[in-house]
Amino acid sequence: MSAAREIRVRIARTAHFRKASGALLVFFGFLFVFETGCSVRRYAINKLADALANTGATFSSDDDSDLIRDALPFSLKLVESLLAESPHHQGLLLAAVQGFTQYSYAFVQQEADEREPLDLAGAERLRARVRRLYLRARNYGIRGLEIRHPDFGASVRKNPKTAAQVASLPDVPLLYWTAAAWGAAIAISKDNPELIADLPAVEALIDRALELNEGYDAGSIHGFLITYEPSRPGAKGNPEERSRRHFDRALTLSSGQLASPFVALAEAVSIGKQDRKEFESLLGRALAIQADAKPEWRLSNLVMQRRARWLLSRKDELFLE
Repeated sequence: MSAAREIRVRIARTAHFRKASGALLVFFGFLFVFETGCSVRRYAINKLADALANTGATFSSDDDSDLIRDALPFSLKLVESLLAESPHHQGLLLAAVQGFTQYSYAFVQQEADEREPLDLAGAERLRARVRRLYLRARNYGIRGLEIRHPDFGASVRKNPKTAAQVASLPDVPLLYWTAAAWGAAIAISKDNPELIADLPAVEALIDRALELNEGYDAGSIHGFLITYEPSRPGAKGNPEERSRRHFDRALTLSSGQLASPFVALAEAVSIGKQDRKEFESLLGRALAIQADAKPEWRLSNLVMQRRARWLLSRKDELFLE
């Protein structure tokens, strides 16, 4: 082969290689952009999810409970939309169980209770809705727990106490809110034996949360147990005394600045004992709390003070004398 021909062949081969290399670079470049696009989208979703999961403080410090009542459904549906894209985002799952539980209790169940004297059928429709919402919240809580503990939901139903023992300190928020949602659903489902049969699971979750961090959220676990102890099946000792011990501890952990323990004891113990004087005293103490003193608890106190006023308006019905 002549020198000139060899040079032309080499040039042709080089050009072909460059053309092929260029095609490969375009191909791999496309893949890179595609993968990066997916990563960017996932990153954006997770950042938005992180931000939304941390909006609780914004809601809890608001002084307009009606505004929050109207805003929460949109916020909750946005959480659900993001969970469809990022189903294992633990912050979103906690936001879902917490948000649906709070919305259901503070606004839907309270509306049902207030409506009952005037519209029994309407109140029952609302209670059917609130039960569905509580169960939706419970399901998100179980999903959150199953991220770290696969098959937790089935296990805690089958062998509650043993299953709950796998939970550790980071699980406490999900343990508490899942128990709260599940327990609330059971409390308004006296005609549903299948749901009532889940009560040991609720008990196992809240007892494990208490064992791991009894001071969680300024004594919220003790607040739950104020209400639960009078109906705890097979427990030793006096149920009223157990409730009062949890009440005392909840007051200590909240520095007496949360209305919820006062309302809980009034409903769980004072009515059952037919102690009208204590009932009025407890609800009076709840109403005396300055909601603005602790901005982070403002909304909770406003909601519970509304319930305290409603209970006081019904005292002639609640007490036989």
